[in-house]
Amino acid sequence: MGEFELIRRHFARGQTGPGVALGIGDDCALLRPSPGLQLAVSSDMLVEGRHFFPDVDPAALGHKSLAVNLSDLAAMGARPLGFTLALSLPAANDAWLKAFADGLHALADAHACPLVGGDTTRGPLNICITVFGEVAPDRALRRDAAKAGDDLWLSGCTGEARLALERLRGTDWATAATGDEALCRQRLERPTPRLALGMALAGLAHAAIDLSDGLAGDLGHILAASGVGAEIDRAALPVAPALQALSETHRLECLLQGGDDYELLFTAPQDVRQAVLAAAETSGTPVHRIGRITADRGLRLLGADGLPKDLRARSWDHFAPGSDPVS
Repeated sequence: MGEFELIRRHFARGQTGPGVALGIGDDCALLRPSPGLQLAVSSDMLVEGRHFFPDVDPAALGHKSLAVNLSDLAAMGARPLGFTLALSLPAANDAWLKAFADGLHALADAHACPLVGGDTTRGPLNICITVFGEVAPDRALRRDAAKAGDDLWLSGCTGEARLALERLRGTDWATAATGDEALCRQRLERPTPRLALGMALAGLAHAAIDLSDGLAGDLGHILAASGVGAEIDRAALPVAPALQALSETHRLECLLQGGDDYELLFTAPQDVRQAVLAAAETSGTPVHRIGRITADRGLRLLGADGLPKDLRARSWDHFAPGSDPVS
């Protein structure tokens, strides 16, 4: 199977969305944003052995490849328009490609985000997606907009993906823990982009970020961009059942530094609490108020004794010493 047959068979679907004037088949795709709206653009690359295990289910990999990009749109409050796919493959395995494309297109269809172009080549397995969305200029949820006094909110819960990763690595404390292994694996390999919530929060929340590299580290990006600090209430952090059997040390490691959660962390004024809860209900997404934004710089965890503990707001760095790949 050659390159063009590969594209025709698995990726050229002949479908466009309302924001697409021209899709696959020309030198460029042509997008049609709604009048007065800005384009929101994000790219993510997934590399075998670095971001996913070689034996991962290809349908799950197709899902996650797009989900991590849609999650970025959610964090900006943007509506999807379409995406491009750059795919490097060691071989044109038809069965693998069909499963990958099925997982990819299923999520794309669910969010009206069609594939509009891209590229394929032979090489190590490497997936790069660029997603395009639209948002009103005065409604985008930028990282630099958090204000002292804002509530700090979290969608869903964190930690299950980290627990699944440590189990796959064979880490003792993770393999010894009881809990729903299948659910944790799904959270790692098939994350849910919180697009409906993100769009509902646009113009309501101040700042937002999606949690790809751990709650504490990703929150640090908001704090640095906004010039503020934050306090997290330990008792307010939601804990998934699978994490209940962990020690407090390992539980906090999963909750605050886990990564791959793709939940939304956002700030909003105290006087819109009911509106935030209404947005959560409308979007079918649970949210939890886990702390507050402070004028004092730094990130602090408030324990059951009410005393603060300083946290390192450090995010994942692919080039830092000790940044081990998944395998």
